[in-house]
Amino acid sequence: MPTHHRFSRRQVLALSVVGAATLLRASGSRGDSAAAEVGWLAEVQARPTDIPEPAPPLRPLLMTPGGKPLGTLGEWRTRRKELREEWLAFLGPMPERPETKLTVLREDSPEGCVRQLVRYESEPGIPVEGYLLRPTGPAAGRLQGKDGKRPAIVALHQTTNDSIDEIAGVSGPESMQIGLKLCRRGFVVFCPRCFLWQGTRDIGKATADFRARRPDTLGMHKMLYDAMRGVDVLVAQPDVDARRIGAAGHSLGAKEVLYLAAFDERVQAAVASEGGVGFPFTNWNAPWYLGPKIREAGFPLNHHELIALAAPRAVLILAGEKGSGAADGDRTWPYLEAALPVYHLYRRPARLGLLNHRQGHSVPAAAFDRLAEWLETYTRAG
Repeated sequence: MPTHHRFSRRQVLALSVVGAATLLRASGSRGDSAAAEVGWLAEVQARPTDIPEPAPPLRPLLMTPGGKPLGTLGEWRTRRKELREEWLAFLGPMPERPETKLTVLREDSPEGCVRQLVRYESEPGIPVEGYLLRPTGPAAGRLQGKDGKRPAIVALHQTTNDSIDEIAGVSGPESMQIGLKLCRRGFVVFCPRCFLWQGTRDIGKATADFRARRPDTLGMHKMLYDAMRGVDVLVAQPDVDARRIGAAGHSLGAKEVLYLAAFDERVQAAVASEGGVGFPFTNWNAPWYLGPKIREAGFPLNHHELIALAAPRAVLILAGEKGSGAADGDRTWPYLEAALPVYHLYRRPARLGLLNHRQGHSVPAAAFDRLAEWLETYTRAG
């Protein structure tokens, strides 16, 4: 069972208030019930008592560029389309995604799953590799629907020269074998290799090669595009329920999850672990991510907008708060708080939260249990 965080009296009061508000919203929703939510939703929606540093000014989401307030879901949907187009213009163009054809390179059977290394096209004519994992044994039927199909997860790896080998459980510490562990819980899982490690271990060279090929496009859009290709791979599988797709990633992979949840509406549930939501939190200005423009005075975009673009789909941020390399923490909350009013427009429980485990840049066992429960709950059939 997951380990529960101990709260002060002030935090307990905050949880009670948020929980009551959540239940009130649910009572007016269209068929949502408490049973459809994780039992700890109010916990991850409680405002931290002491936010260590304020977020930079964030553009109001429910307001037009001209300053007109937006109060209805229809008005938000119009604004959402504008925001999406603004972000895509900043990220730069990418080609139409090619047809999905897999070549199996090798296969093995670790306990609880069949794992295949496959090759396919990322961009047209450009090969990439990933691991496709299917559950076996007792886990095979655990999440299976009446139609025999299963939910599926795109699992996006962190910065490591082991790339997909680590997240798929071929090598590396058990805590980072997120894809293998999710497969053993009953998901079909696909772990695509980030372009920074495809055919090279030199991140600078991989970035330069991409920018030479697509000079008007940021590395972050390449990562988003490749993550969407990962979803393409999953929905092409006959045993996958295309209505039950989730995404999970740690560190670099969490950055990709944030963008994938925002721009790919096939993703119903997402968990981003320690990606660093705010621009100042990590190296978002690196050339393989967003580049230096985000540090210019007056740059208008920010990541609370991506969180809002994902609404009303389920997004959970895992934060480590302390220690060397910790990217997210209580300071992440204002970005979620800015997006919550958008979630509330949908008149259902806001499936958005921040779980701060305070154990550094890691995925401790209790946090992984919450990660998995979030994905199981919000990719549930029906």
